[in-house]
Amino acid sequence: MKEQEIARIITAQRQFFNKGITRTVDYRKKSLKRLQRTIVQYEREIFNALYADLGKGDYEAYMCEVALVLSEISFMLKHVNGLAKDQRVKTPLAHMASRSFVRPSPYGAVLIMSPWNYPFLLSLTPLIDALAAGNTVVLKPSAYAPNTSLVIQKIIRDCFDADYVEVVLGGREENVSLLQMRFDSIFFTGSKSVGQEVLRHAAQYLTPVTLELGGKSPCIVEKSAKLSLAAKRIVFGKFLNAGQTCVAPDYILCDECMKEDLMQALIREIKLQFGTDPLTNTMYGKIVNQKHFDRLVELIDHSKVVIGGGADQQGLKIEPTVLRDVAWEDKIMQEEIFGPLLPILTYRTYDEIFERFYTMPSPLAFYIFSENREKIGQALTRCQFGGGCVNDTVVHLATSEMGFGGVGESGMGAYHGEVGFSAFTHYKSILDKKTWLDLSIRYQPYQKKNFTFLKK
Repeated sequence: MKEQEIARIITAQRQFFNKGITRTVDYRKKSLKRLQRTIVQYEREIFNALYADLGKGDYEAYMCEVALVLSEISFMLKHVNGLAKDQRVKTPLAHMASRSFVRPSPYGAVLIMSPWNYPFLLSLTPLIDALAAGNTVVLKPSAYAPNTSLVIQKIIRDCFDADYVEVVLGGREENVSLLQMRFDSIFFTGSKSVGQEVLRHAAQYLTPVTLELGGKSPCIVEKSAKLSLAAKRIVFGKFLNAGQTCVAPDYILCDECMKEDLMQALIREIKLQFGTDPLTNTMYGKIVNQKHFDRLVELIDHSKVVIGGGADQQGLKIEPTVLRDVAWEDKIMQEEIFGPLLPILTYRTYDEIFERFYTMPSPLAFYIFSENREKIGQALTRCQFGGGCVNDTVVHLATSEMGFGGVGESGMGAYHGEVGFSAFTHYKSILDKKTWLDLSIRYQPYQKKNFTFLKK
């Protein structure tokens, strides 16, 4: 899509927004219901596209993408009336004879840029939040998931006119063109480096930005943890979508006294969940493209492999791989892995964890497995992170009841449910002053007799 065409779409959306149609809650709900019906109708095409792009089977595609999108729509249909109405707040005595309230107001023309790893979920969920809040949307899905992006475009064009919601396909050229345009809000999910570019371009127009980035999310296994259950849940969270999950446990940090037992538990779970030959498991996903496949293969130090390490060049698949005796200085610890490689590091004393984390960027997610509530409390209080789980992994994002987002280098802002509605909303603070009473204390000439009253 050429820059001129993108500019025409944004102009048309801004004109449509200015008509005030999207400000009515009834219009928003009708739009969401139409999207809900169309997603159900396209379910088979969505599954086929996710399999073509990432090797996801129907079960994982529904559980981790389609179901969560439908859940977000259900939440908004149930709550949007309350979220969109004026919120009455207390008025100070100094403003006597007035009413104070906050009015939720949509930003206007919104840009949503989504990634390739969960291309349906991470495109449609922020879109749902933006529409529930009353905005128009230009959606730019990733070029790395072309089949899913095409299905998304078909769904959106079946549901909406381009002056309300439009999907822009393409790659770097389209991204650059979009970021040069003026939007009223930008929502970006992806890498830190691209996020920095988004923020730099947004600064030109002082556009508010929500950034959902990533980082090396740690998984602490404390010595009181139930090892078999910990291993089961770590293996699920780490190797879901072949490790291409922004909140996947990036590495394990465990008490050195339990390292061997933990490794054996992980080996058992990998075999149970993926079989003895994961490369032939049709329910186990593939790496998105050759570039990322080659990068991940280079990170594997075969002298440290406990299980896995094998790869299928033609199928772009890498076995679930666990590595032992990994040091903080190793190459695999210098970048977010974003693949099915799980390094294990150890600590001797619990305080070592916090000393280490204080020197590192704040991750998007944080996980701790422990039966010691005091140790859990210390970790949750002293470590800075976006969100996380106690005695589980990744599932904290699978809810519309609390926000999901990063902090520091892992992002800014959050979304999902009520927090997602807020991400695409400006809240106008309004004081409605009555005309039947007017206190003279604030007007000049100031009088000494009013000074004591003013202090009170």
